[in-house]
Amino acid sequence: MNPGYAADVEWLRRWRLRPEGDPRTTASSLLIRARTETGDPVMLKIAHSEEEARGSELLAALDGHGVARVLRREGEATLVERATGGRNLVRMVRAGRDDEATRIICEVAKPIHEATADVLASASPPELIDLPTWFRHLFAYADDFGAFHRRGADIAHALLDDPRDETVLHGDLHHGNVLDFGERGWLAIDPKGLLGEAAFDACNVLTNPSHERALAPGRLERQFAVVLATTGIPPERMARWFVAWCALSSTWFALDDDPGLAASATTLGERALGLVSS
Repeated sequence: MNPGYAADVEWLRRWRLRPEGDPRTTASSLLIRARTETGDPVMLKIAHSEEEARGSELLAALDGHGVARVLRREGEATLVERATGGRNLVRMVRAGRDDEATRIICEVAKPIHEATADVLASASPPELIDLPTWFRHLFAYADDFGAFHRRGADIAHALLDDPRDETVLHGDLHHGNVLDFGERGWLAIDPKGLLGEAAFDACNVLTNPSHERALAPGRLERQFAVVLATTGIPPERMARWFVAWCALSSTWFALDDDPGLAASATTLGERALGLVSS
């Protein structure tokens, strides 16, 4: 194992874990598959960013409601139950079961949102980011990136000025963040830790599992209908949130110097404008 991981993997010894496979690094964390002394499959996550630490706080506060259970947490280290089921939402979409995958993701969001009161009333509530703060990059750069981004920013401002059903949000629900946990069913991992309108959590499913898939003829309209049927969100409200989300997503891709994904996110948002009545 890379000696540079020594400080991080000290948690393996401390919590008596047996690693399985090599560590995996992301921009925000180190991930190590492992088993406990009793053989239970777990994932050790070492947060290397404030955002990742905030997500782990929310994961712990949700206490297994719609998400993987946190087994231990100390400092930057979090030990969570590991998904071992054989089902996979991306493969489900490729097998022609797109509608089913969308419904599953929307259903997983419900217990997360329903846990809002308990999370906020806990002895040590997690730090959560409100949606006006989350949209700050769109508001700052909308006029630099074109007419669609300006329209998306205006729609986002209007939505945020008229807040509804404020809930704890996962913030990044998509096909790769909802996994099969066997007897526990489908559960989410890697929340962002946001606070805002529940409709926001339904947006990301419409741009995933890939922009190529999302841009297939008729796909947006069909999955939009599935989201509405599963969540009960009013169509106009959902359409406006999705346009705002695409403008934000495109902005992030542009700032990350990924013009291809920025353009495809814009194209999705421009198509979604057809779902907005005015």
